[in-house]
Amino acid sequence: MASVALTKENFEQVVNGNDMVVIDFWAPWCGPCRAFEPTFEAASDRHTDVVFAKVNTDEEPELGQAFNVRSIPTLMVFRGKVVIYSEAGALPPAGLEEMVTEAKGLDMEEVMRQIARQEGSAEGGTA
Repeated sequence: MASVALTKENFEQVVNGNDMVVIDFWAPWCGPCRAFEPTFEAASDRHTDVVFAKVNTDEEPELGQAFNVRSIPTLMVFRGKVVIYSEAGALPPAGLEEMVTEAKGLDMEEVMRQIARQEGSAEGGTA
């Protein structure tokens, strides 16, 4: 499956409409971004149950700003509409494979419980 181009117009639909979305924030002038592209596309072919998407930060600066992307390439993973991974830098093929496999294996119910606990303690002040 080829990657999807994300824009501010389709971002919410893609992220909210799929269980897992791996996003590559990139730009055409970025050498490491171009070097990472074949690795990203190969992973999208292997993991057809996951949406692989690309945000061209030159064309969609608002998306990069909204997610505080400071350098490219930056990889971000959404599962169940929650960011579970965000890191700058291109991964080697084995690293990307490991990251996708680990993200698929996360217990999202436990992740949601942890988020609720963190939000609860932040709202409740100090104990």
